Amino acid sequence: MSQAIPSEFLALDRKDRAHKPFYHLSLRKPEDRVLDFNEVVIPLDEERAKFEAARCIHCPDPAPCMVACPPHNDIPSAMWLIEHGEFNKAADLYRQTSSLPEICSRVCPHEQLCEGSCVLNKDHQPVLTGILEAFAIQYAREHEGVTVPVGESSGKKVAIIGAGPAGLGCAEQLLQKGHGVTVFEAKPASGGLLTYGIPNFKISKDVVFERIEDLGKAGVEFTFNTVIGKDKTIDDLFAEGYEAVFIGIGSQIDAPLKAEGADLPGVYLATEFLIRANVKEELLPDNLKDSLEIGDKVIVVGGGDTASDALRSALRLGSKEVTCVYRRTENEMPGSSKDRKMAKEEGAIYQFLTQPVKFIAGDDGHLAAVECLRMELGEPDDSGRRRPVNIEGSNFIIEADTAVLALGYWPDEIIGKTTPNLETYNWGLVKTDTETGATSRPGVYAAGDAATGPDLVVTAMVGGRKAAQAIDEYLKSL
Repeated sequence: MSQAIPSEFLALDRKDRAHKPFYHLSLRKPEDRVLDFNEVVIPLDEERAKFEAARCIHCPDPAPCMVACPPHNDIPSAMWLIEHGEFNKAADLYRQTSSLPEICSRVCPHEQLCEGSCVLNKDHQPVLTGILEAFAIQYAREHEGVTVPVGESSGKKVAIIGAGPAGLGCAEQLLQKGHGVTVFEAKPASGGLLTYGIPNFKISKDVVFERIEDLGKAGVEFTFNTVIGKDKTIDDLFAEGYEAVFIGIGSQIDAPLKAEGADLPGVYLATEFLIRANVKEELLPDNLKDSLEIGDKVIVVGGGDTASDALRSALRLGSKEVTCVYRRTENEMPGSSKDRKMAKEEGAIYQFLTQPVKFIAGDDGHLAAVECLRMELGEPDDSGRRRPVNIEGSNFIIEADTAVLALGYWPDEIIGKTTPNLETYNWGLVKTDTETGATSRPGVYAAGDAATGPDLVVTAMVGGRKAAQAIDEYLKSL
């Protein structure tokens, strides 16, 4: 699909182009995209990419977009290269600072990061830096391929626990420093939440697996279906000859809802629901291979990106009435406004200031309805958001045959409990030096959601890269 560049845009000089965008993010029509799980965003073609990049006014250093980007990609220089058709060079530039540019360019909340910091927001639309990054990276992959640089062998081996964004970022950097890398993954495939969490309509699994294949070709070894802390411990890894260990297991335990009936058939935790809705059967863990049963009326509880993902997945699975209930107002929702807008376009309904208090079974024992309370906002809590307060006597019923609980995530405590002298906090998060990822145990490093709690893909990747630098320095000291 392509879009002609208006002649009046071609005639503008750089200053005027910046304030008169011809291009808006193109999405597939809602009525079409809910029929499948394919990506929603329509990619750019070469001409559209060049003219969108030409809107960048190249702010003096430090450019706000570059500061707001967690890996500090040199976005202004990339925009210049794309504008002049140097797409491969732009891709090379992104790869200097990002281990997963094909992924971050699709799943980052750009409106909160680079695009949100673009100075053009003051009086018009920001440069669409996210889709431009995706274009340049994909162009380079198709036209010259991707090769991960590998350093001269150091003879040292590092074990990485978890094949998600943090582990992949750490692995890519360790390869370049010449270290041997083995990734231990609990599930049957790599990717972490990129495979077993984020739906295909946000990022195709093919994009994820292509990047993982890059790492495999460069020498990263992957061992699947292996739970560290259960099948073997970190002490076992050291005994097997690994000289350093990186923990990147994420924060993967769904936070429960303490409400009567939350264990009824038809009530799903978000992780299970999204995995079974979005992942091919051959990649599913054995305990999730049963078919997903979903009804016509679905309630999703929560206000983050996971809730949006569940809403949009339910619509694609054929549910006719899909409702999100959230105990605060939309202004307090932590999830991406862009994803929320797309969910509404696709047919999702939102009920704000609403708190489920009871899940009600029908005659067959399966979920049939949810009892809720109306809420009002009180004084701010520790997070700075106004605290939701029950309105007594405001109980009401919403019919539902499926409910999805998307309330956030807790860490898995198993590694902390099976690793002597590894300091943890907040029910299992690994305590680290925020700059190096170093833990209380010499030779053991951690980053991503395992150390910070739930956060962005890009911040996990950056944490993995920083830890790789520290691991390299540690290995040189041995």
